[in-house]
Amino acid sequence: MKKLLFSAVTLDVGGIETALVRLLNYLADQKNNGKYKYEITLVLEKKQGLFLHSLDSRIKVIEYAPSNDEIVFIRKATNFLKQQLFKFIHGNKYDFSCSYATYSNSGAFVARTASRNSTLWCHMDYLAMFGENENKVKEFFEEKQYDKFKNIVFVSERSKETFLNVFPNARNKTIHINNWIDYNKILDLAEEKASDLQPKEDVTTFINIGRHYEDQKKLSRIFEAAKILKDENKKFRIVFVGDGRDTKQYYDLVRKYDLKEYIIFLDRKKNPYPYLKMSDCTILTSDYEGYPVVFVESMVLNKPIITTNVSGVEAIEQNGYAMVTEKDVESIAFAMKTFIEEGFEIQNKFDAQKYDDEITEKLEKLMN
Repeated sequence: MKKLLFSAVTLDVGGIETALVRLLNYLADQKNNGKYKYEITLVLEKKQGLFLHSLDSRIKVIEYAPSNDEIVFIRKATNFLKQQLFKFIHGNKYDFSCSYATYSNSGAFVARTASRNSTLWCHMDYLAMFGENENKVKEFFEEKQYDKFKNIVFVSERSKETFLNVFPNARNKTIHINNWIDYNKILDLAEEKASDLQPKEDVTTFINIGRHYEDQKKLSRIFEAAKILKDENKKFRIVFVGDGRDTKQYYDLVRKYDLKEYIIFLDRKKNPYPYLKMSDCTILTSDYEGYPVVFVESMVLNKPIITTNVSGVEAIEQNGYAMVTEKDVESIAFAMKTFIEEGFEIQNKFDAQKYDDEITEKLEKLMN
């Protein structure tokens, strides 16, 4: 039985956390000749989050919490001792290790230490994230000691290539692997009842699922586009599943633009799929992404997508699922208006089994 270790921050509701839990549960269930193939350990900075109870019971969860003491000497001394203890207990004891939450420096340390077959998993177009500032990208990855990982995985081809624009010498260790999905579970969960949202057949329902972080997600564009559509007397509503540090800002925009009849806030949901199934179209207005999990979830449930031109759109455009807009309010409003008036015909049915099989093949090669 191979020993695998993954590191992350928490298991709160989010795209990265959703993808991680799906992957871990899939790996935990794999067997060879009737015996489980993998013994899995998950290391979290904080052993908390709604998804903790969604993990397979065979997955061991431990906490590695770095010190954040304000006194520099105490912080450095404490973290040094913690690192030495972790090395003693876990150093090179695993066949494969992965730092899944890229932004976590302690998670990167854990993964680098646990195995020589280590992987840094990257979920973002970091050049776009840092406003095309290559020095900031370099600083971010040098903090993670990226060069000490055996492999670096990117969830989209575009994010991999922008990384290589900054680190061209890392090409031989970079790999593109999409997020694995449990599409059958998504289909099953979508059948659950959504009692706090009622269907409206004569109204176009858009849905946004994700954290309310304006600096990345730019959800204000949706509210400004909604004002344009309201002024043109279009029949629509927009459902927001999620919350975050900027939720109050969005409530303020609803009041400012008098959108109370058009906007529904549902907070975060452990199971967002009944709401996605009930909607007509997914909308995403981010400045940057890696490969949004909601793209694949929407395709599984056969839902069209309106999205700004972020990393990952190439795949959904190829499958004929997306209306891709520029990153401005007028373009987004025009796409929403077009969808309301004309609808959107999906060109190719998404082959979820083929999608997962291709990812599984890459995963097996990576871990072995």
